[in-house]
Amino acid sequence: MIRRILLLCCFIFSVTAKAQISFADQASGLGLDAACGTTIFGNGITFYDFNSDGWDDVTINTESGESLRFFENLNGTFQEIFLEIPDFIAQTKQVNWVDFDNDGDKDLFVTSDLNGNKLFENVGDLVFQDITAASGISLEITSSFGASWGDYNNDGFLDLFISNKTPLLSNKLYRNNGDHTFTDVSTEAGISPDGHGSFCAAFFDFNNDGFQDIYISNDRDFNPNILYKNNGDGTFADVSESSGTNAAIDAMTVTIGDFNNDGWFDIYVTNGIPGNVLYKNNGDETFTDIALESGTTFNSVSWGASFLDADNDMDLDLYVCGSFDASIEDYLNGGFYINNNDETFNLNNESFPGDNRASYSSALGDIDNDGYPEIVVANSNDENVFLWKNNTATTNNWLKINLEGVESNRDGVGSVIEISTDGNKQYNYTLCGEGYLSQNSATEMFGLGTHSSVDYVKVTWLSGAVDVLNNVTANQTLHIVEGSNPQLSIDEFESSNRIKIYPNPVKNTLFLETNTFLDNSIFNVEIVSILGQKQRVAYQNKSNKINVSNFSNGLYFLKLTTSNGQIIQKFIKE
Repeated sequence: MIRRILLLCCFIFSVTAKAQISFADQASGLGLDAACGTTIFGNGITFYDFNSDGWDDVTINTESGESLRFFENLNGTFQEIFLEIPDFIAQTKQVNWVDFDNDGDKDLFVTSDLNGNKLFENVGDLVFQDITAASGISLEITSSFGASWGDYNNDGFLDLFISNKTPLLSNKLYRNNGDHTFTDVSTEAGISPDGHGSFCAAFFDFNNDGFQDIYISNDRDFNPNILYKNNGDGTFADVSESSGTNAAIDAMTVTIGDFNNDGWFDIYVTNGIPGNVLYKNNGDETFTDIALESGTTFNSVSWGASFLDADNDMDLDLYVCGSFDASIEDYLNGGFYINNNDETFNLNNESFPGDNRASYSSALGDIDNDGYPEIVVANSNDENVFLWKNNTATTNNWLKINLEGVESNRDGVGSVIEISTDGNKQYNYTLCGEGYLSQNSATEMFGLGTHSSVDYVKVTWLSGAVDVLNNVTANQTLHIVEGSNPQLSIDEFESSNRIKIYPNPVKNTLFLETNTFLDNSIFNVEIVSILGQKQRVAYQNKSNKINVSNFSNGLYFLKLTTSNGQIIQKFIKE
């Protein structure tokens, strides 16, 4: 009898704990009464503040004959607006809002599997002009699905990777030249010339070396997934096999997150009924698939997936889209996995009642800026999108962070954000184009549990600069500008202005003017080209000069690593 009572109590506690996380579809009630249509392999969706007013908006990809649909967030409810996009009514797959020219507004890139891809420059106030042809991005119809942006050469401008689904055409890497043009560098960078049936890709730094790598999900078991390691010199090496990430499955999404808070970013890949893959990053350039042990295999037909801290308890849960609708009873229609904080998850679909449409793409945002994440989901079969409003009791605290790059790209894409709360660390990586044909909010969200403050927030930018804010109060949104809070002792070393380099531009010899404190703390000097290529330097401490006479003309970055942080200065060799 006592045993039965204990079991009953355990069951009630389990159900109560799971019931604490609650979402409800409020698309119609909040003004998002909209559908994508019906297309093969579904459509993408974007939950991104495209007008920079501090509220996450929604952009919906559509079927042939329809225009993209834009929904502006007006303080927690949505209203459809109609943007003038030149000559573009087409079936589309993914939308990226991206500041490719670092001018402070959001430009628009769109992929299509039936038409050519398009780059629209925002010339101000959401007025767009089609610059695709002038930019150098191919107008060819390439059955493109995913598009991801990252700065692979650390020059401060976002480059573009396009995933082409047709097995007849290879994927493309376009280098951003910083002058509104792009160059196809696929061949010289080491991207495979073969077609791989690729759905999606993501730029992220899998080995924490400061350079962005690329992971690609490929359809069918004869097209194993690919992990390209960035060599730091403008080229990539295929390390799929050695890293253990060469899954040979019907791979769809590339979802990145640090689910176990160890500082190494993990990969979740969706698949068909045989089961999904959760690649745990081992921190030694290898990964281990722990989907089975973690309880996240899903074993249905899944597409998009999103890591999110649904209840702000300081660990990442997992939402998975399923393309089986309510007519399929024997397989999951969708999946929500609660993180147990021990590298296992519990499936708890009671948190998402009615999640039974044919779903493909999911994206994260915060509808009402209450610090609790929401999910928008693109459905097929002319069904309305889901707008999963987070109704979880707001008993936990949170922190939201927006980044603004200066030396790095303006959007801060490719940055690592680390926070510490009573010694417990969490890590977010900023992406642009992720999941399955989706784009999450540019505002990074952290759950803080019951903690009312954060020990520190640390941002490591692609430029190598590091900003640190100490003793940060919970329940606020931070806007961090690169270089505004450098990781240096303010009393001893006021700012990077304590170093001067001259002449600039330089022909032969670059001189460094420092102070005694800096001279005694420098332990590494490095010069990197705009393409990310490291240059040999001969620097003797206190000699204060570097011979650059053999360098090719162009822009370079001088990086001084000191005992208190890193200092970066630009110079031009002429």
